[in-house]
Amino acid sequence: MPASEPRASADTHTDTEPTIRRSLFLHAPLHRMPRTVLRRMLDRVGADTPPGGPDAPVAQLERRIADLFGTESALFFPTGTMAQQVALRVHAERRGRHAFAAHPQTHLDVWEQRGYQVVHGLRFHPVGDRHRLMTGAALASIGEPLAAVVWELPQRDIGGQLPEWDDLRDQVAAVRARGAAAHLDGARIWEAQTYYRRPFAEIAGLFDTVYTSLYKALLGVRGAVLAADAATVAEAAVWRARLGGAIHDAWPLALAGLAGLDDLLPRMPLFREHAIAIATAINTDGVALAWPDPPQTPIFHVHLPASKEDVERAGAELLAAHGVQLFPRLLSAADPRRCSFEVTVGEQAMAFSPAEVVELLHELLDRAGSGR
Repeated sequence: MPASEPRASADTHTDTEPTIRRSLFLHAPLHRMPRTVLRRMLDRVGADTPPGGPDAPVAQLERRIADLFGTESALFFPTGTMAQQVALRVHAERRGRHAFAAHPQTHLDVWEQRGYQVVHGLRFHPVGDRHRLMTGAALASIGEPLAAVVWELPQRDIGGQLPEWDDLRDQVAAVRARGAAAHLDGARIWEAQTYYRRPFAEIAGLFDTVYTSLYKALLGVRGAVLAADAATVAEAAVWRARLGGAIHDAWPLALAGLAGLDDLLPRMPLFREHAIAIATAINTDGVALAWPDPPQTPIFHVHLPASKEDVERAGAELLAAHGVQLFPRLLSAADPRRCSFEVTVGEQAMAFSPAEVVELLHELLDRAGSGR
């Protein structure tokens, strides 16, 4: 390991925690220090920029997203959770239906404590195998009339996988033919575009509503945007207010999102190329399995031949020894002798060569007692 690695600020650790000097994790605190984020924001705001109104950062952001996605309008939300639930609520009320369908690993069900049901009275139909992409056949098997179907592009929890373009178009057309709306969970649409290589407006144009995140690949502070036709956005604005999301002085969140669009969006193809290079090096060496092979997006999973508990311990030892963090959390597997972690390549991962990642994985598994 290099001996002269730069130290992170003391703000990234406490007296009892190892210092993270380098991290493969996209959202490691090391890469999101407040002073750094504030500098990026200041570079994009003039002395006379107002906090609100048509020339304010929020309005600028909404127009920019609407232009990118080719929609009539767009609406800022403080969270993606609120944005997506509101979109489904609007679709449900318009159609008089209360069920929606999505992949079993949809964020709406896995990470939001079933807010769609508790707050909005909606029912969820999981579609297909949780370890595979949704299929048209699985969607067609749902008997209940649906208000909407949600596609997450890419599907993060199965390694950033994407359906092929023609298959996706066929699925959307079949759903619409049955009277349901098509909603895109486009939190990571920026990464998905690197595979489809189509304009954002063409991808977004398949769907009735499109949500995207400002803080995932764009590394903003927080916030989300919902894009659609003007009438749908107007209805969504009513629900945003009812749920307490029409916050004043949201301009810092919008500024951080605009900075990500300026600085990081143009680099997404490079991030995907580096993801492919890292995954190829891992699979060529055989130390672990990088999947998908090759990655479709800058996102992939690293599957390890060791237990979750052993790898957690080994990861802590690696961090203590070198100041290098490979992952913030591990995913368990049905096989108790295996586990995995996600890699999303951004600027943080560009600092790791493919050969170094392989070397680190060897050390990790040696420490985990895998026999390597």
